[in-house]
Amino acid sequence: MIEKGRTGDIPRGRVRDLLERERGSFERLHPGSRELYERSGTSLFGGVPMSWMMKWSGGFPVFAEKAEGSTVIDVDGNEYADFCLGDTGAMTGHAPPAVAETVGGQAARAITTMMPSPDAPIVGEALSERFGLPLWQVTLSATDANRFAIRMAREITGRPRILVFNWCYHGTVDETFAVLHEGRVVARPGNVGPPVELERTTRVVEFNDPEALEEALSHEDVACVLAEPAMTNIGIVPPAPGFHETLRDLTRRHGTLLVIDETHTISTGYGGYTREHGLTPDILTVGKTIGGGVPAGAFGLTREVAGRALARKDADYVDVGGVGGTLAGNALSVAAMRTALTQVLTEDAYRHTVPLAGRFEEGVREAIARAGAPWNVVRLGCRVEYGFSPDPPRNGSEAAASHDDDLETLLHLYALNRGVLITPFHNMALMAPTTTEAQVDRHTEIFSEALDELYA
Repeated sequence: MIEKGRTGDIPRGRVRDLLERERGSFERLHPGSRELYERSGTSLFGGVPMSWMMKWSGGFPVFAEKAEGSTVIDVDGNEYADFCLGDTGAMTGHAPPAVAETVGGQAARAITTMMPSPDAPIVGEALSERFGLPLWQVTLSATDANRFAIRMAREITGRPRILVFNWCYHGTVDETFAVLHEGRVVARPGNVGPPVELERTTRVVEFNDPEALEEALSHEDVACVLAEPAMTNIGIVPPAPGFHETLRDLTRRHGTLLVIDETHTISTGYGGYTREHGLTPDILTVGKTIGGGVPAGAFGLTREVAGRALARKDADYVDVGGVGGTLAGNALSVAAMRTALTQVLTEDAYRHTVPLAGRFEEGVREAIARAGAPWNVVRLGCRVEYGFSPDPPRNGSEAAASHDDDLETLLHLYALNRGVLITPFHNMALMAPTTTEAQVDRHTEIFSEALDELYA
């Protein structure tokens, strides 16, 4: 009997049988990773140095020996075409030679001094040219950039709440782990130790719902809207025509600052979605990619916002006011950012990666059509994601409702066992300047084979 899931009429027993087979193959292919995982379990929480690394489809993580360009080699000698790329952290490709050379040279001179380095103004100028905001601060992650942006927005406006879109993701920022449930703002499922009830700090509305947005902002207690210009971490959800114009108009009308998070949507093009589509945020945050693999993040401010921030005489921006950090802006990260921004993430790089993503998207679309699968595929510049619904989702709730954990796990593991890595958290593939047509076509071949087995 067919058990209908969110993916249509695939027999669920078939999914389970294929998963069992692929897990057996995974264990045979990865004895070294298994041994290291078991050893790590005696000293590391969850057997990994960072808990997210537990999210692998084979039952234990792959331990990487080497990552270069768009290729990863694990401790068992298995080679992978890597479309995960550190979930955007290595969108430059792994160990880009220019960044590696810069980091080696800078490490010999100075790593961290809590003093600005000569690279600092170059990084500020590069970020300003790329994204259009004139004044910047450097952080160690996009999470920090978002956290600091929220604090500044609250200080400037004197308002307690922020607004985010349902099922958003902005790093590990407490206020953003909020979703809608039966009309109430509640903690996102699985939220670890929320410090306060989220409805006290956050308003939540659906993406692409201007009426709900206007109602939420009308209370005039929202310091800032924190938004990806297109949602990404729940599948790619593009903005509806006119939504950004409405968002900008409503935030201005209600005295709310607009913070645009480009951490993932930098895939759109050289200056992210903001530059490609002419957005005008008050604050822009970004992370991961701009360090070429070295921890880095930044946030940019308009001159008006910067002036309002500095006019607050009681706000401590230079010591223990909650903005900044001892290692933020360290010489090593700033040097890596300078090289990644000026030599690797160039306009020429996007001329390579965006068409490759189009090739990836078309291969997935053709395979879906050939199998008759009720799935969709969406592309955002050099980022591609497929989902388990006939049409692309219009908001976070629709994207979350289309999730199918068993099927997603199977497809990830099926690809992994055949030498292709996609992001373990969702069905996302990313192109780097080092990605090749052969790697894209290999994914298409494997994805097609998986669909043939699922819809046989």
